[in-house]
Amino acid sequence: NLYKQYIDEMIILPGKKTKSKESASGQLEDHPLNLNPDSEWSGTFRDNEQLIQIDKDCRRLCPDLSFFQQATDFPCEELVHSSSNVETLHKRVEQCVLQSETVAKNRMGTYYNTVSKKRTLNEQYAVLPDGKEAHWEVVERILFVYAKLNPGLGYVQGMNEILGPIYYTFATDPDQDCREFAEADSFFCFTSLMAEIRDFFIKTLDDSQYGIGSKMCHLMELVKQFDRPLWQSLQDQELKPQFYAFRWITLLLSQEFELPDVLRIWDSLFADSNRFEFLHFVCCAMLMSVRNELLRGDFPNSMKLVQNTSSSIDLEQVLTKARELYSM
Repeated sequence: NLYKQYIDEMIILPGKKTKSKESASGQLEDHPLNLNPDSEWSGTFRDNEQLIQIDKDCRRLCPDLSFFQQATDFPCEELVHSSSNVETLHKRVEQCVLQSETVAKNRMGTYYNTVSKKRTLNEQYAVLPDGKEAHWEVVERILFVYAKLNPGLGYVQGMNEILGPIYYTFATDPDQDCREFAEADSFFCFTSLMAEIRDFFIKTLDDSQYGIGSKMCHLMELVKQFDRPLWQSLQDQELKPQFYAFRWITLLLSQEFELPDVLRIWDSLFADSNRFEFLHFVCCAMLMSVRNELLRGDFPNSMKLVQNTSSSIDLEQVLTKARELYSM
């Protein structure tokens, strides 16, 4: 009920106010060029800046998996029907992309060729019929609501990769009664998770003890502790953790493995009583699992290897090794 209230306040009601209203005198009370900071249009423009990035990221979420392009069985009824007279989020994005003109010059002078260059956002995916919405649109809505409720952080690229596995897990639950509330459940679980890892997404905290910089340093200390020759080789090759571990830690390895393996890893991470300390040991074990290749490699080959580790390692062996290191 609380999540439904968020949707009503942040998406449905604003979606019904997209057209300027006229006052009794016939003059516009509000309009897109209104300089008043309290103008609803100014707030809409600020929201759309984030929404464009959210929309782009959600459309390409897990491209190897057709699930997010499929229609959900539980769409938001207030938004999906054309007769609802509410502007949906992806429609707002489409209207943000302006038409452009190409300029050409011939022997007679300069002329303007008014060929539309408007981006067609739906050209990559089949358009669902009226009354349907894809799972990626649900993810987009969750991220937009989260960004609105957390203006100090907003939306940062990569959050979609954190939410994707959470939503997939709820939306594929064998129990239909649970699937019905997958959107709201995912929102609150995502919010709880972000409360613990949000410092990774705040650039100003990168060099603090809570930021991603200190986490990468901790990972390198573990490598140095358990495999000093490997650590020395990484130092000699100048293979900095920023080149690979930044993504590993920030996105909880969600980009390094296919979704079923990500869920397997997250079961271990979320069970960690020290809250993701185990993540650093998994990353350390990943490096140690390809140590021979790293020891005899050079910078280009080693870089390629650490950025595509999932194709070179056995996940269960890595997790077993991580548990061994963790218990020392």
